[in-house]
Amino acid sequence: MNSQRCHERILAIICSVFDAYSAVLFLPDASAGGDGADDLSAGAATAAAAAALDRDSQSHRLAASFSLGDMVDTGTAIAPGRGLVGWIIRNREPLLVNNFDQRQSHLGYYRSNEEATIKAFMGCPVPGGGALCIDSKRQYSFSDKDQKILQLFADLISGVQGVVCQGAGQASLTRYYAALQVVSELRGRISRWPQFLAEFLRLMAEATGFDHALFAARDGDGQNYILEGESSPLLLGKGDAPMYPIGNGIVGWVFRNDAPVFTEGTDGAPMAPLFGKGAHMPAFQSVMCLPLMINKVTRGVLCLGHGEPRVIPDDLRAFTRMAVDHLALFLENLYLKSRLRELLPKARLERRVPAPAPHADRPDTDD
Repeated sequence: MNSQRCHERILAIICSVFDAYSAVLFLPDASAGGDGADDLSAGAATAAAAAALDRDSQSHRLAASFSLGDMVDTGTAIAPGRGLVGWIIRNREPLLVNNFDQRQSHLGYYRSNEEATIKAFMGCPVPGGGALCIDSKRQYSFSDKDQKILQLFADLISGVQGVVCQGAGQASLTRYYAALQVVSELRGRISRWPQFLAEFLRLMAEATGFDHALFAARDGDGQNYILEGESSPLLLGKGDAPMYPIGNGIVGWVFRNDAPVFTEGTDGAPMAPLFGKGAHMPAFQSVMCLPLMINKVTRGVLCLGHGEPRVIPDDLRAFTRMAVDHLALFLENLYLKSRLRELLPKARLERRVPAPAPHADRPDTDD
């Protein structure tokens, strides 16, 4: 599978995750730089260096696309600053337009008048140059949270450039993309948290190849954390879920610092325990612990542990970050549904109880 085919598969998953109409990937035009002889004259070398420094003038071509329609112009080239895509390329910043107006800006990658049907647009810069963008025919389709997840997809695309879809890299990336699509489907198919978490952890262990996947949640007062789920039986039994002080182990550090921990174990250094010294569990050599952030607070930690040292490449780190964001979205949706269930009965009661009539003056009965 060549890089374009692989990019198209990624974009198809992105469209599915965000319920988008089209997804497009723009990368620097490789043909612009030329590929002449290895031995350059002094003048040619100077010109090449000047061209490399002037990145803002480099055209970016459509490297791959996926659309529910057939109106994307596959030959599109966009210069930095031209339209919304060009703005992202030039400024290297994300952009979210939930009320797209063709009279004020343009996309530039559609044929005919298809662009007039687009109502929302979102894009992110690709590290190393380029832009990853999606659009929709519905207004207000995307959110700031969606933008964060799209940026992780852009980081993933950048991290696998050059080795994507080849050899062992192809197998692992295909597994990651398929797992993300399954997670997205789980969010729509399963509504109960215990069932979703069990399926999610099993899928994470399978996709990453780690021995165990576990999830810990902060308790109500924030002084402890509780082990809520695991991909295979390890610590959870039929009794109460294990609880640990917030200062214990690697997991406690992630809760306190709102930052991930990636430990490969390849240096032979002893590994700190996940939950502190009191927990009876295998001595993992390689660990990934990622915070689950809701409203800028770490509410949970996803842990992946492996019994042998293991290199953790950038694409695997990006995949786990995206998976944690899916988990956070599921929890946020559960919270909103819970709040609606609390508020709806009150609203119905208020509609049924008539408002008291305004106080009327008593008639004067005195003669």
